[in-house]
Amino acid sequence: GEEETTGSTTEHEEDESEGDYFDDERHLFRIFAKRIQWSVQSLSYRSWFVEELVGDLLDVLQERLANSFFPVLQPVIGVGSAFEGWSPRGSDPVYCLLVPLKPPRGHVFHLELGTAGEMPAKDCHVRVELECTCVREQLVDNTPCVFHHPKHELRRVPAASILGTLCTGFYLDVPKTAQWFQNLVRSAWGEMPQSRRYSMKVLPSSCSCKLQLSRASGRSLFIEMAFGVQQGDSDIFLSSHTTEAIFTPSTMWAESYAVAEVKFFRHMARQAPPEALHLKCLQLFAGILEGTGFSMSVLKMVMMHLLNTIPLGSWNTREFLMRLQDILSYLHGCLEEKRLDHFFFGNENMPEDIVLPPAFQTAEPINLFQHLMQDPAAHAKAMSEFDEL
Repeated sequence: GEEETTGSTTEHEEDESEGDYFDDERHLFRIFAKRIQWSVQSLSYRSWFVEELVGDLLDVLQERLANSFFPVLQPVIGVGSAFEGWSPRGSDPVYCLLVPLKPPRGHVFHLELGTAGEMPAKDCHVRVELECTCVREQLVDNTPCVFHHPKHELRRVPAASILGTLCTGFYLDVPKTAQWFQNLVRSAWGEMPQSRRYSMKVLPSSCSCKLQLSRASGRSLFIEMAFGVQQGDSDIFLSSHTTEAIFTPSTMWAESYAVAEVKFFRHMARQAPPEALHLKCLQLFAGILEGTGFSMSVLKMVMMHLLNTIPLGSWNTREFLMRLQDILSYLHGCLEEKRLDHFFFGNENMPEDIVLPPAFQTAEPINLFQHLMQDPAAHAKAMSEFDEL
């Protein structure tokens, strides 16, 4: 009898302990829930609205540019947190879009990807060259060939040369391209049906077109359009969205993985059950990491690696705290090893619908924490900031 009493007391204590554990877990969950915007319907609708609005704007601009020798504007691609579905709670999200540029007729873009073999590519440039279109243009509408016809004939063609307007030397200039596009938007906004509901202001930027659309109620919508030149037929672009540092050369474009990233998250959304909370984890950590030395690009790399290894069915409410711990554990392991592999280089587990240049697929994995190996002080600081997390 004594043994039975002792046994039942122990079980009772264990039950209480387990109950306390789940009470603590539920309490933590409620705390985290307050920091997360659980409904994504509003974000999804506004993302769709922005894509529609910018698509209408580009239709107006394309009509204006139809007979010019300026870049040909392609359909926009929504990129970044708002279009991936995890925009941080708090301040109004900035809806970021990429406007792909194709060369006008009689011109070609040659992408110069910096030092040969260097990956990720740095110091990238877009060289603009003329090409002969004599046969092609005569077959179409007898338009003079830019390459061969004398300049006095070309003067009859409006805006005869992209080289003389948007380039420095033979290279596409980021600030000149941004200014050109901003001026186009200002002049075309009045033709938009949305102009009756929104007042539009172009905000200062030397590498993109930032718009603030305001309703009479005072509610504002922030849109940023960067410009991109596609690498072949891949999801990798050279983007104008570089840092707006004073010493950045005006002809330098940055290699961007934003389109590949948004395709990855959309691929996961198609595979995931409706209740999957992987985007909520991203949203929560976006707020937690604000003000620390850990960038959102680092967090997204960690998340993409984890989503490729942890089944999507495990990103649920019941295992939410475990997944948050997985994110911290993965980041901690990377910091200790001073190694975080870039997701898009040398990754054999890439979803098939993401198109990468052949060199990306055969490359050795690239370490984004290489600088921590070379700088002990930076590594010590990163470990200290992780402890604060």
